[in-house]
Amino acid sequence: MTEFEKNCYGCSEADLEARYSNYIEMAGTEMLIGGILSDVHEMLEHDYDKDEIRKTLNVAKFFLFRSMKEAA
Repeated sequence: MTEFEKNCYGCSEADLEARYSNYIEMAGTEMLIGGILSDVHEMLEHDYDKDEIRKTLNVAKFFLFRSMKEAA
């Protein structure tokens, strides 16, 4: 894991791929991103640490930008 990955996501991009690949296969990237954003909404409601919220938003952005790159 690079320092960027640690600071941005809290794990490596390879870990993100492994963690969410089955969900993407079953429901699609759009549903995954929507689910992550719903998680952020819940995190805000329950006063989670701002850094954890930021990292979770970065995970959603990672998959969004990856899907946009694949579509191009």
